[in-house]
Amino acid sequence: MLSAVFNAVRFGLLVALPLIVTLDIGRAVALDSTKVVGPNACAECHKQEADAWKGTHHFKTFRELPRNPEARKIAERMDVRRIKSESLCVNCHYTVQRKDNNDAAVSGISCESCHGAAKDWIKVHSSFSGKTAKTETKSEAQARWKLAESKGMIRRHALYQLAKNCYGCHVVPREDLVNKGLHRAGSLFELVSWSQGEVLHNTWYSRGKENVPADAERKRMLYLIGLGVELETALRAVGKATVRKAYALEMAQRADKARRRLAAVATAVPNVPEIAKIVELSHSAALTLNNEKDLSAAADGISRLLVSITDKYDGSTMAGLDIMIPQPSQFKGTARKASAVN
Repeated sequence: MLSAVFNAVRFGLLVALPLIVTLDIGRAVALDSTKVVGPNACAECHKQEADAWKGTHHFKTFRELPRNPEARKIAERMDVRRIKSESLCVNCHYTVQRKDNNDAAVSGISCESCHGAAKDWIKVHSSFSGKTAKTETKSEAQARWKLAESKGMIRRHALYQLAKNCYGCHVVPREDLVNKGLHRAGSLFELVSWSQGEVLHNTWYSRGKENVPADAERKRMLYLIGLGVELETALRAVGKATVRKAYALEMAQRADKARRRLAAVATAVPNVPEIAKIVELSHSAALTLNNEKDLSAAADGISRLLVSITDKYDGSTMAGLDIMIPQPSQFKGTARKASAVN
């Protein structure tokens, strides 16, 4: 059983498997290239946000990844000749746009990688209902945002959807990429520390005066939803595993670690009973091979509970999490300071 193998590694009975290179990992679902407008279209209005993005690894991967020696070795093992043009790599490492009936990588991981392919909503979200920012009524604005979301826009309050996009890349969804390509099975990813570091670009509502970090309530929600999505993603990955090798082992380890951390969260925040239900669900399916049906069912249930949490709570009653949440010294890179008005 896979769980037995995992326990052997956990208690030092087997040699640790090699982790070859730290990279952003494959997306579970690729963007629709025909609906991608590219980061330049977003930067027309979001100048500061685009400047913040240009200082990130998400931006730099466009040029740096094809030159990375370890990335080239992984590509060779997977019989990938062109890193920028084969879906095995581009779905996660690049933003791909349809041009002249061909798909082309136009940038690294960018705006639409997180907020959704924008062709159907970009004009809606910026139209002010045909008025101006000062004359649009509150009800008109609410209707506009609702319409944009219905067309695929993922806004900052949609924490579950945002986290799914993060973990869709930072946890590998392909077994062969790890077992054959020797790609790392996933980044050491945590939603607070990564979202509040170099990728932070919350300058719009201050009109460029500040790059505003998340407040305590939002950090609590980021931490909780991030842990939940990590668990969900890892359970699905174990269910997809077919052989008792590195991929299955590391995904089982990831799932077990996430559910243990969530058990501590459930104790710290007993007034959110959905967390205990998530932990219970996570133990309802064994971390073994050939168990996709049960693992998927558990993951589906966890998904529904996470959506319910985002709808029902705002973090204000979750102060018990504060001691667990990463501090600024643990953030991934440094957030850009605001310097101009959008």
